Amino acid sequence: MILHVGEQTLDLSHPVVMTIVNVTPDSFYAESRTPDEAQIRHRIAEAVEQGASILDVGGYSSRPGAEDVPPEEEIARIDRALRIIRHDWPQIPVSLDTFRSETVREIVRRHGPCIVNDITGGDADAEMFSTAATLALPFIAMHMRGKPDTMQSLTHYNDLCAEILDDLRLKRDRLYQSGVREVILDPGFGFAKTTEQNYELLAGLHRLGELGCPILAGISRKSMIYKILESSPAESLNGTTALHWECLRQGAVILRVHDTRPAVEVIRLFETFRKNNPIR
Repeated sequence: MILHVGEQTLDLSHPVVMTIVNVTPDSFYAESRTPDEAQIRHRIAEAVEQGASILDVGGYSSRPGAEDVPPEEEIARIDRALRIIRHDWPQIPVSLDTFRSETVREIVRRHGPCIVNDITGGDADAEMFSTAATLALPFIAMHMRGKPDTMQSLTHYNDLCAEILDDLRLKRDRLYQSGVREVILDPGFGFAKTTEQNYELLAGLHRLGELGCPILAGISRKSMIYKILESSPAESLNGTTALHWECLRQGAVILRVHDTRPAVEVIRLFETFRKNNPIR
């Protein structure tokens, strides 16, 4: 699949890395926070140099217990990063990590087309799908339940993978019906899922291939890793890399990460392995 972001294109026939740029003071992994322009520029320069294919810019932390951020502050934070990206690295596609159509419209007005990366899959804002369609933007729809402050109380499933598949199928269909042409699906590791359920989801990730859309996996440094290892987000890079291989084996084509070079390297190794040993 060729992803179109305005005049930019991105070939998803091979896996790529989406690097997280958190323009926030409170994201769960402290080292990923870039609240000022010097830190933003350093992080972006490092990500691009190390092989990032997409920069995922967010101004609203979705960690449980995070404070609400008014739309104008979220827009100001994202704008700070986009001004730098568009000036110094105009060739790299950007995704907007937001669930607000107002934010999408204003950032696109100022900086041109981006990918929409909505953790609620359009559930939080009734105008999100139509906004993406009108602006001809690709859309990443994620599975979750509730809101960041309630999602971990909503983890009962009769059949986890089947229910996630059904939810994402519905979101995909609604997006297509709204006029969005390019849809990416994210099963939402860590969102309304227990640690054990995250591993059940990982084992069934390949099932999302039935929906015919590229799959994004966002597991970087999450609690499903550091709780098992009895460590912390800061100590979870090795575990992240190990699980990235399995995400690729299960069909993910976008790895959303904090650490660019390790993810690029695991993709390179996986592609070499797959070339010589086709996965059935």
